[in-house]
This record gives sequence, structure tokens and C-alpha cells, in this order.
Amino acid sequence: MHDYRHKTRHETVNVQGLDIFYRHAGDPETPAILLLHGYPNSSYAFRDIIEPLARTAHVVAPDLPAFGFSAAPSADAYDYTFENIADTIEAFLDALDIDRFFLFVTDFGTPVGYHLATRRPDRIRGLIVQNGNAHDEGLGPDWDGPKAFFAEPTATNRAKLPQWMDFETTRYQYIGNQPEHQACLYPPEGWHLDWARLSRPGIIDIQFKIFSDYGSHIARFPTIRAYHREHQPPCLLLWGRHDPFFQLDEIMAYSRTLDSLEIHVFESGHQLLETHSRECAALMTRFMLEVEALSRPAPGRYTK
Repeated sequence: MHDYRHKTRHETVNVQGLDIFYRHAGDPETPAILLLHGYPNSSYAFRDIIEPLARTAHVVAPDLPAFGFSAAPSADAYDYTFENIADTIEAFLDALDIDRFFLFVTDFGTPVGYHLATRRPDRIRGLIVQNGNAHDEGLGPDWDGPKAFFAEPTATNRAKLPQWMDFETTRYQYIGNQPEHQACLYPPEGWHLDWARLSRPGIIDIQFKIFSDYGSHIARFPTIRAYHREHQPPCLLLWGRHDPFFQLDEIMAYSRTLDSLEIHVFESGHQLLETHSRECAALMTRFMLEVEALSRPAPGRYTK
């Protein structure tokens, strides 16, 4: 008899009037892991790690509002800030009756995830960060223009921003400036699917509103550092070293506040799971099992 609990299911749940699409697999009785994607992705980015992780965990990967197959209400009907998106994901977790969980974050999923973590540190079993920025050290000189816009969102500062919401830049999110022998490892359907969903009417404007809120995430870096120092969540850091957006200095910034930190750097880019899904799934599985083993109380002694 086949056990289908480890097979990926694709469903939609209504959360506070918003349809949230999600992929999930695994036994709900096992520890949960929440996978939060970034821009320009959706839960499709996790397609190759969901079932390997589901052998030992309850895996849940939602599409954030206005991404993938989740609802995309107008900016007048929904507040596209990372804090409010975190509110939606919190309600999503409640709808699925998930209380404590491992948290995987990357790119735009990072500010969403850190809102969840700093609100309820007790819910987080452990952190898995993949090319996710939470420190000033990760923001190189290419961020000077965006930071000026975040500080003063004028038309002049907006005009200075590079064009990044188009098909070519969506492709660049995957391959960056990597040499051809590495760029050819990335299957093109990833950026084609991303752009098909992003180029729907009205979505680009919504995505720019989300991007415009990244300044609020930068302002929360001290809060995130304080969370790390005080609560010391076990952390697994997975990094594609050819990330064109976040500097390698970001890695060592994590090491300055976290005592329990495991770091793995790969010959890959921002979309690490596209090239190293097998390796990352194995590391994530071992990390979760070890954290769970350490959290169990030691067997008690008894004597007659």
C-alpha cells in the first residue's frame, strides 16, 4: 500500500477573505517547516525539496499575496507591507493549526519571516536562511539608489532606480553574472513562470509597493540582531556565493550574534535551490533532526 503523505499536494485556503495557494507534504504529526519564498518566485521554487523534507517533517510552502497562484487584491484593498503580509501568513498558519515550526527564509521572505519570529520567538524551532538579508553588511553599493529612494520616495529618486521588473531582469535573478558553465545549470522554466505571473495586469505596481517597503525591513535590522542575541535560535545558513544582490559579508554578520550557526556556501547564485536542491534538502533534514534531538529532555534516572 502506497503512503501518499510524502507526496506534494497543491491546495488553496481562504485566509481573512484572501485565497492563499500552498504546497504541502508530510505527516502533520511531525515537526513543521514553513518555507517562505522571495521575489520573483513562488512556492514553485521549493518543488525539488518539499518531498525530500517531507520524509521527516510537515512541509508547508505558501505563495505570498500577489505571487504565484495566491490572490492579488489591489493596493487599495490590501496593505502590501512586509508586516501585513506577515499578518496574512500568521493567519494562514492558524488556519492550518500550525503552532511551532522551523522557518526557512530567502529574499523577500526574510522580512516576512523575521516579523513572525520577533513577534513570537517561542514558535520558532530553528532558522534556515538562504540568501536572506538581515544586516547592513549585506547591502553593497548597488543598494545606494534604493536606500535613497526608501528614505525619500520622490519621483526623482524613483527615476534613479535601475529597471528590474522585466523579463530580462527576472532571468538575471537566477543566473546573475555567472559564467556560462554555471548559468546553463538553471532550468529556464523558473523565470518564465515567474514572469508569466508577474506580468499580469496590475502586478508590477503591486510588486513595486512591496519593494518600496524594504526600507522598513532595513530599519528593523537592530530588532533582528536583538532577537538573535536574546533568543539564540539554532540557525542553518545556506548561501549561493555568486548572489548579485547581497554581499558575502552578510554571512559573517550572522555569525556575530548567533552562537549556534552552521554555514554552507555553494558555487551558485541567488536562486540556490535551482542548482543545489539535493544538497540543501539533506542539510536541512539533518539540521532539523539534530535540533529536535537536542530539544528533547534527557531520559530521567530512577532507582528502586
